[in-house]
Order: sequence, then structure tokens, then C-alpha cells
Amino acid sequence: MNTLKALTGVIAAIVLGGCATVTPVSGQFPPITPHQAQTGAENGKLVRWGGILIQARPKAQETCFTVMALPLRQDGRPYQGQKKFDEGRFIACAPGFYDPALYAAGRELTFVGTVTGVQVEKVGGYAYPYPQLQASTVYLWPLEVPEPATSTVFINGGWGGGPWGPWGPWGWWGGPGWGWH
Repeated sequence: MNTLKALTGVIAAIVLGGCATVTPVSGQFPPITPHQAQTGAENGKLVRWGGILIQARPKAQETCFTVMALPLRQDGRPYQGQKKFDEGRFIACAPGFYDPALYAAGRELTFVGTVTGVQVEKVGGYAYPYPQLQASTVYLWPLEVPEPATSTVFINGGWGGGPWGPWGPWGWWGGPGWGWH
């Protein structure tokens, strides 16, 4: 009987493990950051980059995204717990139309693609060298909705027992029944 329970547990773990969602940006990629790719030495390499979207610009045949790069978690999602802005910025272009209303500034994106070069664009008055990525995969992460704060109503300051506290209506001495008549 114990063997049957153990076998059932193992089978359940395998079956339910198959229900885990795998994002299209999962996998192993070289640890090249957009900041490192600004020299152009990383051209032609397949990378996985992500971050916070600054701007989406649809063109005739493709949409280009300007992104503030962030380190990625193991699943590929940008890690915002420790804002580390020395990852740089990059421009990722993907074939097709991506609606700027959906791909709005501030959203988290992850791309898989090939580094194709460096494009210099102005950030304010500064000429910034943006590494360019020809994206084969664009993944818009779902918004993380914070759990609503729950409040617990404590009656009588958390002591319980209704309006008399934990000792009941007779107080700490116990009242009738304790021999204190």
C-alpha cells in the first residue's frame, strides 16, 4: 500500500510538472550585455536582452523598440528588484506591427535575437551608441498586479472574547463559580 502511495505521488508530480508554463524566451544565452555590445565586437551573436520599454516605433515593415536594459531573471523577465542601469540601452527591431498602445512605455519586454550593429542616436544632447538587435522573439510580460492589502478587524484590540476580553464578563478573578461568591 505504501508503494502505491509513493508511486501515485511520483506520477502526480510528473503530470503536474508538465503544466508549468515555459516562456518563449527561456534557454541558455551568452552573458553579453547591451553595454558590452556598444563597441560592435558582439555583432552576429545570438543574445537574450530585456528591460523597460522607453518607446515603440512602428515602421513600414517592422517595429523598433527603444529599451532601458535590466538584468534578467532565470526565466528571462527583467529584474527590477535592484535597478542596475549600467546594463545600457538598446534598440530591438522585429518584423511586423506591434501596437504602441499595447507596447507602452514602462512595460517589461524580453527579446531574443541577433546583434546587428550599433546605431548612434541622441539622448537629450548626448550622442548615445545603441546596440541594435534583430529580434526573432518579442515577449511582453504580463503586468504584475500587486495583491490587495487585506485588513483583519480585531475586536477588543485583538484580545477576542467579545467586549469583555479573554476572561469573559467576570474579569480575571473568574466571577461566580470560582468560590468567590
